[in-house]
Amino acid sequence: MKIRKAVFPVAGLGTRVLPATKAMPKEMLTIVDRPLIQYVVDEASEAGIEHFIFVTGRNKGVIEDHFDRMYELDATLQARGKKAEMEILARDQPKAGAVSFTRQQAPLGLGHAVWCARDIVGDEPFAVVLPDELVLNTPGCLRQMIEAANKLGDKSNLIAVEEVPGHLTHQYGICGVGKRHQHGKVFEVDGMVEKPPKGTAPSNLSITGRYILQPEIFKILETQERGTGGEIQLTDAMIGLSKTQSFYGVEFEGERHDCGSKAGFLRANIAFGMARADLRDGLRAEMKKYLEK
Repeated sequence: MKIRKAVFPVAGLGTRVLPATKAMPKEMLTIVDRPLIQYVVDEASEAGIEHFIFVTGRNKGVIEDHFDRMYELDATLQARGKKAEMEILARDQPKAGAVSFTRQQAPLGLGHAVWCARDIVGDEPFAVVLPDELVLNTPGCLRQMIEAANKLGDKSNLIAVEEVPGHLTHQYGICGVGKRHQHGKVFEVDGMVEKPPKGTAPSNLSITGRYILQPEIFKILETQERGTGGEIQLTDAMIGLSKTQSFYGVEFEGERHDCGSKAGFLRANIAFGMARADLRDGLRAEMKKYLEK
């Protein structure tokens, strides 16, 4: 099952981290020295993704600019002999024609955002990657999922899952756990529910921001009614697709960070900073000085 394309829903308003996102897309907030969106594109690239599809909205043009060349900057760096900086920019530059953008004109939910990419995705399986969720691990979360997909049937759908405290299951999409697969931490999904009432969740495994879906999901999303929060929920469409196709949960390795919340954003900056050999010692020293105050 070749996965060539990934959809990045980036039309959200980022209300949980206002006022930082009043004029700047939350996907361009930086973790250490790179914007959120760059981290997830790098994760997708590592997993073998060839085509990057961004579902954008108003005030998101800077995301498109980020993945374009800036000739004035290139010329300035070259004139000043900034070879290291030029190499960083060249490394992050997608190939010509590898990036597409489409608009979600109204905030109608994740399911609607995915549906907006239908014509670019076409009739092939694809990945969905939520940019405000980062997973610190090598190999990345999406690569782990694609490796799992290669061991399953052609019409398999996969979702990345992680444990959450039992008393918080009502805040997440939750999946039921069926038969375990012989390869790794993979299991058949036995039902899904979006934000179940307290005490009714089928497990404590939450559906996180990484998916591999079959193109038949688009037909369901086309007529999907609004669900929780008055939005078109991707989970509801997946429940519909699960009636005819298999779904598998992948318990990925790595540390997930919800960068859409202020606390999660700060935690991610520390974690990703400590993961870098060039910053680790300096960060430890600064934290020690702060704690000694």
